[in-house]
Amino acid sequence: MNTPPSSKIRFRVDPGDVPAEKAARRLHLTLHEFQKVLPDLLKRGFPAADQTTGMFDLDAIDAWRKSRHRALYDAQAALPPAPPRRRIGEFSKRHGE
Repeated sequence: MNTPPSSKIRFRVDPGDVPAEKAARRLHLTLHEFQKVLPDLLKRGFPAADQTTGMFDLDAIDAWRKSRHRALYDAQAALPPAPPRRRIGEFSKRHGE
């Protein structure tokens, strides 16, 4: 059976909500390890799975991870932006060399 062209995937969409297995992978844990430590993680503010879908929000997981080291991330945010990089040859073109 051929799939009509309108139902083919045209653009890749990275999921924001993922199953427990992928949430575990985000923490570099196996699913079994994740399930074992999840109650302790939740006590520490780890974002719970959605009540309806059972999926975990990857952005919320990343925000939680970064919140554990807020001073580090706040210090990085306070740094001035790096100066723009020049392309090779840009200097000589601008100065007539």
